[in-house]
Amino acid sequence: MPRSIAVVSGIKEKQEKLLEDLELFQDWTERYEYVIGLGKRLPPLHDEVRDENHLIKGCQSQVWLDAEKKDGRVFFHADSDSLITKGMIALFIEVLSGETPDAILTADMGFIDKTGLKEHLAPTRANALNLMANQMKQRALAFA
Repeated sequence: MPRSIAVVSGIKEKQEKLLEDLELFQDWTERYEYVIGLGKRLPPLHDEVRDENHLIKGCQSQVWLDAEKKDGRVFFHADSDSLITKGMIALFIEVLSGETPDAILTADMGFIDKTGLKEHLAPTRANALNLMANQMKQRALAFA
């Protein structure tokens, strides 16, 4: 199993590490298992943030996103009622959580296209990736 992306600092470096990790898998079943595994490692989300204010609108599955700012850095917390969707939001959390609002706002989220996930997801799930990235940037903007 690849090492945690969290040991790498900087958004660009985390993105590169994530792409390297995904390249280790020979087929899409293994890649999906890796993404789902990332989601399973997310800490449980508190019930008080499982509400309309934290729901990412437009996703096929329910996805709740919360963010907090500590010591000038934004930390994201999320959950979903779908394992693959929870894994997808976990990808973004691995890359963006713990970074400054400015770094998140200027991050190139095109790395998600390089994962190849969009080509192997239903169009509604692929669109959810964009919605997740945009919502995380919106949360960072609120802290900027």
